[in-house]
Amino acid sequence: MENDYYKILGIQKGASEEEVKKAYRSLAHKYHPDKSGGDDKMFKKISEAYQVLSNKEKRAQYDKFGRVFDGQPNGGQGGFGQGQPFGFDFNFDPSQMDDFSNLSEVFDSFFEGLGVKRKRRTYRRGSDLEIEHEIKLEDAFKGTKAELKFKTLIRCAPCKGMGHFEKEGYTTCSVCNGRGEIKEARNTFFGNFEQVRACTKCMGTGQIPNKVCGTCTGTGRLKAEKTVELVITPGIAEGQIIQIPKAGEVGERGADAGDLYVRVHVKVHPVFAREGDDLIVKKEVTLADLLLNRAVTLSNIEGKRITVDVPASFKFGDRLTVANEGMPRLGAFGRGKLLVDLDVKMPKKLSEHAKKLLEELKKEWE
Repeated sequence: MENDYYKILGIQKGASEEEVKKAYRSLAHKYHPDKSGGDDKMFKKISEAYQVLSNKEKRAQYDKFGRVFDGQPNGGQGGFGQGQPFGFDFNFDPSQMDDFSNLSEVFDSFFEGLGVKRKRRTYRRGSDLEIEHEIKLEDAFKGTKAELKFKTLIRCAPCKGMGHFEKEGYTTCSVCNGRGEIKEARNTFFGNFEQVRACTKCMGTGQIPNKVCGTCTGTGRLKAEKTVELVITPGIAEGQIIQIPKAGEVGERGADAGDLYVRVHVKVHPVFAREGDDLIVKKEVTLADLLLNRAVTLSNIEGKRITVDVPASFKFGDRLTVANEGMPRLGAFGRGKLLVDLDVKMPKKLSEHAKKLLEELKKEWE
């Protein structure tokens, strides 16, 4: 072969697509004519090799015949790249790699070339916000409402969030002549493009307001305290997030507001612990109460007195279960259970009479 593309790129014939790309980037960066010590001829050879080996069809032709058959000598660029309606140049320029973040603009330009019209710029939607709010277990049980106050960007009152005064009228933008867009040539990761982008002076509207709001300096929003009502549903869990649509940061110049996300925390309760929809409570009883199977009386989460029977088969360490006395099931009917852990209180000192009674009682188990 007159030009051994694999040798030019310094790779093996079975190299992967990623290896081809990596070798090309390294060599193109080294020999680029704009670089110190660059070599224009070598750079062209490297680009020619890459154009062939990075294309599956061209690479297959080259591997079989030593050249490609696209109407260009030795696999040079075909008709799509030059002299076509789009005017694209797919020669990769490593010096333009910083433009990779602007690919969305590149593709906008591409689709516009296909006859797809681009929308004029819309103003930036407000950011979503997340705040935290703490409630009592009783509030999580019955549900509650809270007034939340937080600092954010709110709508400017004098201009009603528009950033200007519509009744004062508009003037045609002198930069884009009212089109709202300007054309510019741009070097990108994929080559040279003629790009259409929104006019920065009129922000893509084609018009300049005659009177800009001095309070918000044209943004339509100000930093201030915002008040929002939070509705908490009965049975809400620790760490659950409530979304309040459009209660976040206000968008610029009348654009939509972001959403507010409130993460709810439930305080630790001095009496009740929680496991999902169930509540757990400890109740102190005497040994005599247990031996005599006396019912246990206690208060539930609502403060109501309830009585729980101790079964004859009860064993130390067992839990008493009371149905439908736990937390409300969020999004469902009914409630969880109340689980009662019995804490047996032992006497500090036994009298001789008590000891004799226990000795007699011991015989019951023998």
